[in-house]
Amino acid sequence: MIERLSVTSDAREQLKDITDEVNSALRKMGAAGGICQVFVPHTTAGLVVNENADPAVCSDMLDWLEEAVPQGRPFGHAEGNSPAHIKATLVGQSATLPVERGRLALGTWQGVFLAEFDGPRQRTVVVNVVDG
Repeated sequence: MIERLSVTSDAREQLKDITDEVNSALRKMGAAGGICQVFVPHTTAGLVVNENADPAVCSDMLDWLEEAVPQGRPFGHAEGNSPAHIKATLVGQSATLPVERGRLALGTWQGVFLAEFDGPRQRTVVVNVVDG
């Protein structure tokens, strides 16, 4: 079972909580339990599972990534978005998560985030479920 979500990012760099959208896709697919694979088929965006209670965590992560891979550094890629490619590689494009009772079995403070590094853009998130 596969659902494709369309997610719009609002900034050049952003961690956008998509937990509710993924859970809605699970309900639409009728997934009661199993394994959920969430995948972002883009080279300048990724996927992060982290705290969704305090927005400072997302800000801290984006600040750290900007310090590690600054936008102003010279790169060879002519398009000018090498930092976005590198950051997406660092965070990765997928997560494998358990599903219980039709929802992601996340911890109390966890959420699933689209990690945008070259926005704002319209992004696709692929949600795939293997029944368990």
